[in-house]
Amino acid sequence: MRISLAQLDSRLGDIDANLEAAHQAVKTAVSDGAQLIVFPELFLSGYSVGEVDADLSMRPHDPRIRELARSAGDAGVLLGFVESGPPGPHTYNSTVYYEAGRLVHVHRKLYLPTYRPFEERNTFTPGPNLRAFDASPDTRLAVLCCNDAWQPQLAFLATQDGAQVMLVPTASSQSSFPDRYHSDEYWHDITRFYGRMFQLFVVFVNRVGTEGRFRFWGGSHVIDPWGNIVGEAVQGEEQLLTVDIDLADIRRRRRQVPLVKEARLGLLQREIGRLLDEGGDL
Repeated sequence: MRISLAQLDSRLGDIDANLEAAHQAVKTAVSDGAQLIVFPELFLSGYSVGEVDADLSMRPHDPRIRELARSAGDAGVLLGFVESGPPGPHTYNSTVYYEAGRLVHVHRKLYLPTYRPFEERNTFTPGPNLRAFDASPDTRLAVLCCNDAWQPQLAFLATQDGAQVMLVPTASSQSSFPDRYHSDEYWHDITRFYGRMFQLFVVFVNRVGTEGRFRFWGGSHVIDPWGNIVGEAVQGEEQLLTVDIDLADIRRRRRQVPLVKEARLGLLQREIGRLLDEGGDL
């Protein structure tokens, strides 16, 4: 499977300009034989949408998104945008997956950071569920959008739902808070842990550029089921990184060390029920 990681800058509030950049990236990736093109979190809008007066929300079947997807031919496209939720007052930080021009899946970010400098909960509603989904060629994908990946239980659930490739679109910025936090190091620790322990491929796609107080550092990369980096983009620069992965490596790794099949979901259900009964939910 050939995957292109679109590590690009995004213009805050300028959907048309971001769509144009996406079209160019898709064209280049498809010409290089990519079967899947992955864009960063909130690529179509820019990250700080709460600072923009204009309504940047779109629906997953927006004609502009469909046109971009059709331009990819049979390839899959994963794209971050602001979603006007169905129906009602909710707005989501969403990621849409199209394949062969057809809408396949929408992931609504589940865990919204509320710590400085990230204040997404002021703008977005948390998503309601997590699902893996089928894609070509004969594989199953799941999406964890940025801060979702800081909740290991989500990676576990996605794996148990059959995910073979975990897509992690992000808008990760280095900041001075919290203390002793280095974004690059944290993300490499997270993605390598997931690849190794859940024995799948992890595709981390971060944006670059400057947006107000945010400095997005890039460093997009792919991790294999042994926890090794099989391709990594440079930091701080736009790059379309294309990586080939062999899905057979997943079964090979899971046969060697059968961690994933030892989930014991019944045990977890009982213990989670006990914790809920004891008041453990927010």
